[in-house]
Amino acid sequence: MEADYIHEALKPISWLAGRWYTANGRGSYPSVREFGYHEELEFICLGQPMFNFLSISHHPEKGTAMHQERGFLRILPEKEKVALVVSHNIGLTTIEEGHYDCNLKEIKLASVSIARTSFSKPPHVTNLLREFILLSPDTLQVTVFMKTDQKPLSQHLKAVYKKVE
Repeated sequence: MEADYIHEALKPISWLAGRWYTANGRGSYPSVREFGYHEELEFICLGQPMFNFLSISHHPEKGTAMHQERGFLRILPEKEKVALVVSHNIGLTTIEEGHYDCNLKEIKLASVSIARTSFSKPPHVTNLLREFILLSPDTLQVTVFMKTDQKPLSQHLKAVYKKVE
């Protein structure tokens, strides 16, 4: 099966398909100094009614790896629902569920389950909200809000990505 094939169930969110890149990601949090990052996102369909998801971020000056996420974006088209199941390289696994809007070309997700390794360092993430908004056919905005056991829900990451051809 070709990687650029889109399963019929994914048609409502097919605008996500492919690779996206940003060189101007911005991160902040009440307990962290503001930082920049470069990141590549990938949404690939392998013939099943889901996207395989990959996110890899790098330090903008050093080029060193910062964070990585791998998972699956599943869809329930008849209810306009989606679920993102993600493993993070920091020992965190999240299940985020939400809705998509075909007209606005956006997906809004909220964590429904968060698990971590027994030796993950604090603070511990207790809630995530994630938004994907297509600004134009080749421009995607992603915003992530985070709550920990020590800090309130706050915007953590925001970036505008360009489609990579």
